[in-house]
Amino acid sequence: MRDGTDDTEAQTAIDGTVPAGGAGWAFTDDTGQEVRAAARPRRIVAYVRAGAALHDLGVTPVGVYGSNHDGALPDPAKSGGLTAAGVPYLGPGPELTDEVLDGLRPDLVVDVTYDEKYPYSLTRPLGVPLVALSVGGAPLPALLGRFADLARSLAEDGRLPRTGADPLAVAERAVRDAVAAAPGVRVLALSGAGDEQVHLARPATWPELRHLVELGVELVEPAPGGGVNWLTTTPEEALSLAPDVVLADNRAHASPPPVPPGARLADWNPETPPSAAATARFLHAVAAAVGSVRR
Repeated sequence: MRDGTDDTEAQTAIDGTVPAGGAGWAFTDDTGQEVRAAARPRRIVAYVRAGAALHDLGVTPVGVYGSNHDGALPDPAKSGGLTAAGVPYLGPGPELTDEVLDGLRPDLVVDVTYDEKYPYSLTRPLGVPLVALSVGGAPLPALLGRFADLARSLAEDGRLPRTGADPLAVAERAVRDAVAAAPGVRVLALSGAGDEQVHLARPATWPELRHLVELGVELVEPAPGGGVNWLTTTPEEALSLAPDVVLADNRAHASPPPVPPGARLADWNPETPPSAAATARFLHAVAAAVGSVRR
């Protein structure tokens, strides 16, 4: 790990803030690892989902990489504002080379973790300090708060961009209003997997779906059995659940979803960038779909 910090140069900052007195930079990630540096990292390479969130929060990476699901081109569903900002995509994380990293000269890598043990998209040490933030079991506001903590610690002035009204609070209110206006609307989240299979999401295992339930949305629960996050079944089984709204995985590797006649369709990215702005866009889309149901 390239880290020229000793114990006199940096202090622990569990909440992600820059240590007082400008003595250095430190951050404890969600795997329990503390990363220290003599100065605030300025050149960030990140997993594309994390990078899109950091960009929303005012910290733009110098490069981003994908996962094993991704190919040579970036997935538009995951990239957020990165493409418009001209941030280069480096390919899948497991294929990152030392030559690519040396060319970018990063002083921090940011990944995500689903199990709070290991980074999701990297399979080997990169010789650069790495932090991994959870996108799994904690409540959605807590996950968003952690990315905000990291962005704040990396920002030049220690502050996030001002956005006026809280975009997340506005979007949450829109969802509650839509549910109140259209009670009993059944919502099914899924990922298309070709003509013969579909993956039905288990709402309790996805932070943004759990949050929808907390806001009053009626998420359809697939039958028991199968995987932890998904029930893999047939399109016919999905249609038999008779949802009023289908939240369909819009990542590049997902297939077009089965949609019952008359049902509303809305995009769902299971890897939505963990920022308030990106989450708010998703919630507004759900609110619009729920609110458009007429019985």
